[in-house]
Amino acid sequence: MAMRQAFHLELARLGAEMTAMCVACSEAMRQATAALLTANLELAEQVLVGDTELDLQRAECEDHAEALLALQAPVAHELRLVLAAVYCADKLERMGDLAAHIAGTARFQHPDHLDSAELEEKFRRLGDLTAGMADRLADMIAAPFAGMFIELDNADQAVDDLHAQVLDLITSRNWKGGAAAAANAALLARFYERFGDQAVSVARRLEFTVTGALPV
Repeated sequence: MAMRQAFHLELARLGAEMTAMCVACSEAMRQATAALLTANLELAEQVLVGDTELDLQRAECEDHAEALLALQAPVAHELRLVLAAVYCADKLERMGDLAAHIAGTARFQHPDHLDSAELEEKFRRLGDLTAGMADRLADMIAAPFAGMFIELDNADQAVDDLHAQVLDLITSRNWKGGAAAAANAALLARFYERFGDQAVSVARRLEFTVTGALPV
């Protein structure tokens, strides 16, 4: 009994590690977006430094999960939780990378920043939506439920729509920003779109821990 209690405590600790990664991803995306919109070099640097910490968090989470597999004998639901932690840690680390790519772009183009009010609004909304998806993942780790994949997939549809709107804007006849600015905006929009996709992948695997089946 004592061993099982200790094992469940370790599972809870593993969940807390994943939650911390979600929070870090959300904060990184908010800071990266703010750096992009305001040409804040210091904020961009903070995100890039924080990405190194997120890489360490991923390694710790994976090591913890592998130790549980090696030292314990998880079955059924418990095994799904441990395996999901390894999968999700990789996706969350990738989300941090994508936020860092946005921050890196803001640093590269400093002191310049987006000079289109319409484009700024779209990226502001992209930042809010994707950071909110990471926040929601943290809630889902604490209390997973059937249907969370659909919830995040629906949220991601709004991200995809904004991504398409950015592309429409920079390829329209009315675009005055030039080819370089258009290419930069397209790449940035792609980073947000991929962040959302990774969040959906995490939600899909989390739902698997509850239902035993991967949602489609």
